Amino acid sequence: MCGIIGYIGESEKKQIILSGLKELEYRGYDSAGMAILANDKIFNFKAVGKIVNLENKCAEFSSSGFGIGIGHTRWATHGKPTETNAHPHFAEFSSVVHNGIIENYAQIRQNLESRGHQFISQTDTEIIVHLFEENLKIHSHPLEAFKESINALNGAYAILLITKASPDSVFYAKKGSPLIIGKGNAQNPGIYFASSDAPLIGLVDKVCYLEDNEIGYSSLDNFDNLKNIQPLHTNKSYAQKDGYRFFMEKEIYEQHKVLLETMMGRVNDDFIGFEEVGPEFFENIQEISICACGTSYHAGLSAKYLLEREAKIKCNVVFASEFRYAKPVMRENELFVCVSQSGETADTLEALKLAKAHGLKTLAICNVDNSSIVRESHKSVLTRAGIEKGVASTKAFATQVMVLWILSVYIGYLRGAITKDMIKSYAKTMLEAGKKTKIDSKLHDRIKRLSRRYLHGHGFFFIGRDVFYPLALEGALKLKEISYLHAEGYPSGEMKHGPIALADSGLFCLALLPKHMLFDKVRSNVEELSVRDTTICAICSEEIEGVDDMVYIPKSTHYMEEFYAMMVVLQLLALEISIKLGNDVDMPRNLAKSVTVE
Repeated sequence: MCGIIGYIGESEKKQIILSGLKELEYRGYDSAGMAILANDKIFNFKAVGKIVNLENKCAEFSSSGFGIGIGHTRWATHGKPTETNAHPHFAEFSSVVHNGIIENYAQIRQNLESRGHQFISQTDTEIIVHLFEENLKIHSHPLEAFKESINALNGAYAILLITKASPDSVFYAKKGSPLIIGKGNAQNPGIYFASSDAPLIGLVDKVCYLEDNEIGYSSLDNFDNLKNIQPLHTNKSYAQKDGYRFFMEKEIYEQHKVLLETMMGRVNDDFIGFEEVGPEFFENIQEISICACGTSYHAGLSAKYLLEREAKIKCNVVFASEFRYAKPVMRENELFVCVSQSGETADTLEALKLAKAHGLKTLAICNVDNSSIVRESHKSVLTRAGIEKGVASTKAFATQVMVLWILSVYIGYLRGAITKDMIKSYAKTMLEAGKKTKIDSKLHDRIKRLSRRYLHGHGFFFIGRDVFYPLALEGALKLKEISYLHAEGYPSGEMKHGPIALADSGLFCLALLPKHMLFDKVRSNVEELSVRDTTICAICSEEIEGVDDMVYIPKSTHYMEEFYAMMVVLQLLALEISIKLGNDVDMPRNLAKSVTVE
């Protein structure tokens, strides 16, 4: 959710912090700020709204020579999105930024106020810097004061703190929220800090992904003392829109390419599966539970249909935010699968820890290597979607479903439900499904024109059956995320059990009509809505009588080919409606790319 940046070195601190914060914009935020310690002075700058507002605040400021700096993009949790509540927070001679939630902040604040500390914000973060300065009164070394302060905190956090008491160091602490330290390359010397690796790409060649409960400090000369230092391999091509209007649009168009990456080495005529997860891992597994949030939950729900149909194994799909606080019954021969784009989703990570504590085998399906969920799981499979900057997920969903489909066939083969001579047919279908995501310009032009009709009304129904029900949920989520229009996904057979009460001329319905999955059933449900004057947009490979609009997809031989073709239509429709409504597609209001707090 929030983003953190830090720097130690000789380069212009302001520009490094601002550039880093811009790389974190995709995570979502409502305010931003920075603090720079140079020449024994701390300079604080904050602004509500976009980072350009922060740039304007510090336009006249520069800091030459050695110094340290920290920056932050805030997504409000404690306290409204105001300049006062924006990070960094400061006390007499120190400043702090923080991602996460401090659960016992009220008690600590009350104690500090009784000792004369004055607070100006409504946030939980401000208590950290005051607690540090209070503890520094009884400790000779700032690190000891920092450790005592961190140990008093309950909750999840990633923290960077700078202080005049140690003007060449940045203090850090990590628990339940990601934090990375990197060493600059030859062109960009210095020590860098960030809450994800995106701002570090091109600047550093070595990184350390901090583990939970790590507390310490960094200076220019002690990076090599960190544990588990590793190279950072990637490039900045993801950061360019390449002529597209939005990153989301670019990422929709990239799907046919990234799906090939997802399948590489995993799908061929002789083998479908994962070399990184051997057959022995699945021995004695009799049941699978998939745990996720948001779009990843929809991918998991798609997998339920695939696993039960192809692998003949029972599958449960649960919301991570519900699972971790329920009293779930976990069985001895159960595999627990976590699905997360970022690998840092707080609820999913905690659910994973709970499953491990009960002795379950755990498998992570994730887009980010070295993320918390990947490191916590027994085994992991990377989706290989590449960095996704649009807050509304597109290519990550496409690759998650593909990995889960591969998993279904792999387990089905290991269980004997799928024979060796069937593998070639499955491989061909998977490759064809990936091709169905390549966008024809005529299709996009059709959706651009069609979207003008769907800007107003009292809501949208997205309907489908079987594996197309989760796709309907995902289509509805995409639309509501970026257009702010009300949309709901339903199994089409549920219309008569309540939702049809809303059917009238002000309702829009997006109907998923695959020829290879319960076509006649869905068509009957569409007719029920049509006779009640609902505006129907049918997505199908052939003409449907009695509907208002048609979006044609290519003819296919398998329902999953239709799934991927329809997925692209729903993504493009949400995109074009949102653009016509004048919304910022890449950074929709109130949303964050990586939800690292409850």
